[in-house]
Amino acid sequence: MIDLHLHTTASDGRLSPAELVARAARAGLTTIAVTDHDTVQAVDEATRLGAPRGIRVVPGLEITAVDGGRDVHMLAYFIDHTDGALGAFLATQRGRRVARVREIGGRLAALGMPVDVEALLDEARAVPGTAIGRPWLARALVRAGHADSVADAFERYLGQGQPAYVPRLGPSPFEVVDLAHAAGGIVSFAHPGVTRRDQLLKPLADAGLDAIEAHHSDHSPDVREHYRTLASALGLATSGGSDFHGFGDTRAALGLVLLPAREFQALEARVPARPARTRP
Repeated sequence: MIDLHLHTTASDGRLSPAELVARAARAGLTTIAVTDHDTVQAVDEATRLGAPRGIRVVPGLEITAVDGGRDVHMLAYFIDHTDGALGAFLATQRGRRVARVREIGGRLAALGMPVDVEALLDEARAVPGTAIGRPWLARALVRAGHADSVADAFERYLGQGQPAYVPRLGPSPFEVVDLAHAAGGIVSFAHPGVTRRDQLLKPLADAGLDAIEAHHSDHSPDVREHYRTLASALGLATSGGSDFHGFGDTRAALGLVLLPAREFQALEARVPARPARTRP
């Protein structure tokens, strides 16, 4: 049982890497990828804890790109997560996240709904490599009584077009493809049925995109089959997973959205041979 889209407390998930691995084991998963946003902080711990439970952990990452002012999420798999250039890029990404959170916090305060942004940043800094983002602010709004739920916070304040929304700065999806390949990995276009930027898929395929995430908790069977067919037409593999965050969404429960083994094998076959490192 294979799920290649999972999140931890290193970005916007509710479970620690240890808790996620334990939950994955109980669900019967045998191969997982921890794909936190703009950080690989949880990969080593998940790998170490997964091995004795018979769980293979694929080094993964969800990178936030920007196209036309809109977020485009790209999933990188089988990367060398210790790659120095990748690490420097992710540090820049997380720095942009901090600046954005501060600006959103300022807008919330001006709207009469202040939250303690510096306390949130201190919490993130407590674990180096943690990527903070809007979900942290949404939960703070709920705790402060300014919103009824995380979804309510996004719908009224934090979502695109809402009064506290701040556009993101970041690389293009084409840059992300090059970056992930330079780190020895492959790249899949995340949840295209949600992103709704299908016009990017052909140009990205021409630029080296490896796969499309056809299997996702927000994809109906018809949407899933549409993207499987499109991937085949573009000569791409498919990826898939629950996009599990641990907040009780039954659509994304572990074990419900899986990548078939044959499709995983086709995805892994795209990983370039990585030369052995010479020991110092």
